[in-house]
Amino acid sequence: MAQVINQEVKPEYAIYHGDCVDVTRGLPDESIHYTVFSPPFVSLYTFSASPRDMGNCPSHESFSDQFRFLVRELYRVTKPGRLCSFHCINLPTTKARGEHIGIRDFRGDLIRAFIAEGWVYHSEVTIWKDPVVAMQRTKALGLLHKQIKKDSCMSRQSIPDYLVTMRKPGDNPERVTHTDETFPVKVWQQYASPVWMDILPGDTLQYRSARENEDERHICPLQLEVIRRALKLWTNPGDVVLSPFAGIASEGHVAITEGRKFVGAELKRSYFAQAVRNLRVATAEAGAQSSLFSQE
Repeated sequence: MAQVINQEVKPEYAIYHGDCVDVTRGLPDESIHYTVFSPPFVSLYTFSASPRDMGNCPSHESFSDQFRFLVRELYRVTKPGRLCSFHCINLPTTKARGEHIGIRDFRGDLIRAFIAEGWVYHSEVTIWKDPVVAMQRTKALGLLHKQIKKDSCMSRQSIPDYLVTMRKPGDNPERVTHTDETFPVKVWQQYASPVWMDILPGDTLQYRSARENEDERHICPLQLEVIRRALKLWTNPGDVVLSPFAGIASEGHVAITEGRKFVGAELKRSYFAQAVRNLRVATAEAGAQSSLFSQE
């Protein structure tokens, strides 16, 4: 597998330290049941100094060009009729970057990149975010209360998160089915809502696993409940779940503890090292849970 720096492969997971496109290219055709990830947000955060890091692309256009290589490989490795979800936000634009103060439709850019490679725009859910917390964290001009008094035409709403899901055309060879007992109507109505109001911002793997001072914090880990709902709705136990931007392996941790298998790629060395630790913990937790049930 090209450009893989390090790896750990176990029966429950495979995590690779390397470029996401290289790692995905090494996977067999139609070997993945479901993909879920957070892509790097162009120029919003600096994840690493690597020139292979898509977050370091100098422009939205160059990011799109690089991202299309990954989308093409994701299409190849995904089974027909199965899904790929990405977690994203629209990006604030600023004068500092030579732009007008506003919002870029990053979510739409990603959707269009998938459609161009043959994917079907399947669904999306908006994840509510507290505007007070967003204001305190970003100090965005449009969220400041004093801007209402100065000129409210520059005021705006907080930018929500999205979980957007794309589908590979074709008949699903391994259907995902549920029963009224495992997926009652009340739960389905909660999942089917176009806005999830109950996702806790602090419900992340980072909060649970990276508390020591020497551990580097992942900038924007995905909430575990978002991953859990996606896996419960769209995968079967034993399915293979892929994250090409694994970070500290939030998706992998949930996949393993929910009885799925995981494949991940992470370019940053410190994140890869933390991902390995988190996956080992998840495997131990899943084994302990299985042993407990077998004794009942």
